[in-house]
Amino acid sequence: MSAFSALPLVIEPAELAARLNAPELILVDLTSPARYAEGHLPGARFVDPKRTQWGQPPAPGLLPAKTDLEALFGELGHNPDAVYVVYDDEGGGWAGRFIWLLDVIGHSAYHYLDGGLHAWLADGRELSRDIPAPVGGPLPLTLHDEPTATREYIQSRIGAADLAIWDARNPSEYSGQKVLAAKGGHIPGAVNFEWTAGMDPARALRIRTDMQEILTSLGITPDKEVITHCQTHHRSGFTYLVAKALGYPRVKGYAGSWSEWGNHPDTPVEV
Repeated sequence: MSAFSALPLVIEPAELAARLNAPELILVDLTSPARYAEGHLPGARFVDPKRTQWGQPPAPGLLPAKTDLEALFGELGHNPDAVYVVYDDEGGGWAGRFIWLLDVIGHSAYHYLDGGLHAWLADGRELSRDIPAPVGGPLPLTLHDEPTATREYIQSRIGAADLAIWDARNPSEYSGQKVLAAKGGHIPGAVNFEWTAGMDPARALRIRTDMQEILTSLGITPDKEVITHCQTHHRSGFTYLVAKALGYPRVKGYAGSWSEWGNHPDTPVEV
């Protein structure tokens, strides 16, 4: 039985600290090369956030190539019994994106360190500069479609009573004032709640404790299929994580996000 079995998806620094030596743990740091080199959680393996995305225009947020994912997870020592704990230093965007990747590869044993590096340091916990060696070479993965909403899928679902589209961009992008693609605005029916508004600065960027009430007031409720996006499915990594942590049963990330939707000639737009 795993040392993490009784824990919720979102865990506290003390809960992780007590389990840092668990043999099943794969601890993943998604900060930056410079930040990781300065000091990271003991045993953490660095994953450059760029490796979680396709990185090519017009939709850089799409899934990386399967061979690239197989190389990445081989380096991490991925195995069926692994329990991942992921963190970043920005409140959960990249960490949430990585959790989405774990869903894509069909691995559901994972946790998010609430507040990430900020919460760990606020607790006065130690950092390390030791860098674990890569574990192995590429390993075969099966990729699953269920965690991802494609452009075509969203277009087929617009207007459905059981659909909630959560736009995690800032209000100026949502309204079309700030245009970062060929078209500005938002997907018809999408609800805007900016990702950083879901973090509590007074609690080291932990997820706000009233997120369920906020989402309910916005009509983003557990009885609906929730599709979340931003510009490249980085900021919406956080919103994907929040919906999963609240137990929403149907959650998808739109990996193409606005960089795809706003640059496609046949997508409807509201402003």
